[in-house]
Amino acid sequence: MPKYISLVNWTDQGIRSYAETTTRAAAAGDLAQRLGGEMTDIYWTMGQYDLVAVGDFPDDESSTAFLLALCSQGNVRSSTLRAFSADDFDRIVGKLT
Repeated sequence: MPKYISLVNWTDQGIRSYAETTTRAAAAGDLAQRLGGEMTDIYWTMGQYDLVAVGDFPDDESSTAFLLALCSQGNVRSSTLRAFSADDFDRIVGKLT
């Protein structure tokens, strides 16, 4: 299943309700499951981003739907990356030979 890494920042609304962040993270996990995915890791971080999340989704459309639903709640903004394992990348490179 494709893997996605999200670099997340709280919005002004999200930081005002920081105490609810773990509850919101659990709800995000439930949302991911409803869309056929799974949040495999969520980390609260120091530095440029407030959180880093890793999730598996069946396709780009499901991942995008998840992010639209999540970010539309107004607590976070996300920059999301499609990630490839070593095996995935070997298959990609294999297409060139």
